[in-house]
Amino acid sequence: MNNRVFLPERNRVLVAEDEYFLADDMARLLDEHGATVIGPVACAQEALSIASDHGVDCAVLDINLRGCRSDQVARLLRARGVPFVFATGYEEGEVAEDLREIRVYQKPFNVCSLVEDLLVLVNGGGTPGETA
Repeated sequence: MNNRVFLPERNRVLVAEDEYFLADDMARLLDEHGATVIGPVACAQEALSIASDHGVDCAVLDINLRGCRSDQVARLLRARGVPFVFATGYEEGEVAEDLREIRVYQKPFNVCSLVEDLLVLVNGGGTPGETA
């Protein structure tokens, strides 16, 4: 991974992931690149509350968080112009139809690639929901 870092004014990253080790790996790598990690959270309602009440600059959302879908969180983030990606074990076809333009990382995936794409999105190298 190159030397890119999150800009101080755009570094709050919501991690909504219910697989502990994956969430921990993402959080650690994001922290190493200057992010302020919000979470990780493993519940869609908690992620929605954070996205609603706290400023986040970008996010990683698992589609299924302990049996609850994160679609509502995704729609809120998109409406606010907050870039995010999905990290999921679901097939791309199982993503809600209105969210299919969002980049999907299928588990297992390379955490470094995901963080690199978030850096590009949040630091102005792309647009929210842009597919790679």
